[in-house]
Amino acid sequence: MSESTAGNWVIDPAGSHAEFSCKSMWGLVTVHGTFGAVTGGGIVAADGAISGEVVIDAAGLDSKNKQRDGHLRSAAFFNVTKYPSVTVAVTSATLGGADLACAGTISAGGGTAPLTFTAHIDSSDATAVELHGEVTVDRTLLGINGNPIGMIGKIATGTVTAKFIRA
Repeated sequence: MSESTAGNWVIDPAGSHAEFSCKSMWGLVTVHGTFGAVTGGGIVAADGAISGEVVIDAAGLDSKNKQRDGHLRSAAFFNVTKYPSVTVAVTSATLGGADLACAGTISAGGGTAPLTFTAHIDSSDATAVELHGEVTVDRTLLGINGNPIGMIGKIATGTVTAKFIRA
């Protein structure tokens, strides 16, 4: 990223997607799934400061199991009726080679927790920036506790590929 990348950017939903995985069945099975649309945007200041937000459609989650999807969308987990999205707000990002060390928050299911992660820049020019990142979250820090018998693990991993284009 360079001075030519300074300005406002928006996520191109057609070139972006989000996935998740979490241990289930007391750690014996890993559940994989996708979320709905990825939207948001960011700002690259003239001095190189970077901030932004990624909004992920939790209501559109799909783990290829309708019963499980219904449970994950329920008030026990994402509570998509009240909180239809997962939001990652990046308050600062430091460029180091092709990586951005990001800090901010994640909000889901009505809770918010601090978050740090690394996003890798796959490509960057004056018109588009494509990156991907992986975050590991303890869902109980967000107040997502809908697992009374301990069948679903507390730790979930989310992966986002986002294509930003000039606003």
